[in-house]
Amino acid sequence: MTYRYGSIQANARRLHRRHQTLGLAGWLTVSFMAAGVGAIASVDATRFYAALTQPGWAPPAGAFGPVWTTLFALMGIAAWLVWREGGWRRQRGALALFLVQLAVNALWSWLFFVWHLGALALVEVILLWSMILVMFIAFWRVRPLAGLLLLPYLVWVSLAMALTYSVWQLNPQLLG
Repeated sequence: MTYRYGSIQANARRLHRRHQTLGLAGWLTVSFMAAGVGAIASVDATRFYAALTQPGWAPPAGAFGPVWTTLFALMGIAAWLVWREGGWRRQRGALALFLVQLAVNALWSWLFFVWHLGALALVEVILLWSMILVMFIAFWRVRPLAGLLLLPYLVWVSLAMALTYSVWQLNPQLLG
């Protein structure tokens, strides 16, 4: 009897681990799908970015890919940590905010790199920053580690907001 009970517990643990692993993979996939939508808009970004007058403090173009890859991974992990605390049913508000901010994040690349709309890109990144702040608070309340994982994202988007404004101001002919 004890052997059978132990076997049932082991199966339950395996199923739980599998469920958690699939959950993590799912949230990372959603995050990187948003990254892919933004990346499609950024295909010619290197050439366009190099043609822009930039402030002296602007990061080099080669920094953006690795930083964004890291940030999207951290976002996916943070969402997974929140999801683990009761799933979609219990964390609907925080997780819906996460999904909406991913769409807003992807939109910025289209506004800036494809459509060259500097003012709208600035308004959009201010909206994104605000959403990240609210998401940080929501995630923190569910699981503090999930909130902490969003801090590098908030810092980077703060820099992106300042950079968007500066580049727009320095390049009115290209980002009208």
